[in-house]
Amino acid sequence: MLRTFMHAKLHKARVTEANLHYVGSITIDEDLLDAVGIFENEKVQVTNNQNGARIETYAIKGERGSGVICLNGAAARHFQVGDEVIIMAYAQLTNEEILVHEPKVAVLDETNNIKQMLSQEIAHTIL
Repeated sequence: MLRTFMHAKLHKARVTEANLHYVGSITIDEDLLDAVGIFENEKVQVTNNQNGARIETYAIKGERGSGVICLNGAAARHFQVGDEVIIMAYAQLTNEEILVHEPKVAVLDETNNIKQMLSQEIAHTIL
């Protein structure tokens, strides 16, 4: 059996752009993607701390070091520049993988620089 667990999170990211007329997705600074192990075109969930919106889309690489977090397409109607968001990616894990799984979590500052890296351990008592 496979179970779904969070494997990556960008916590307290700030939206820098919202582009309604782009085809879709979320553009994320490539340095941030690398820091938590999210791949381009990987499915991500984005939650908006300002209004409670929650969407699923896919990540595309933004310019390294730019701090870009840009909601594209229809999602731009639910996210405004300056909104604080959480971006999460998930993985399907076996029971054996769950025992050693440690998600990568980057806590960001107001300009989308990494303030702190966390590793959250899964409680091994769930199996």
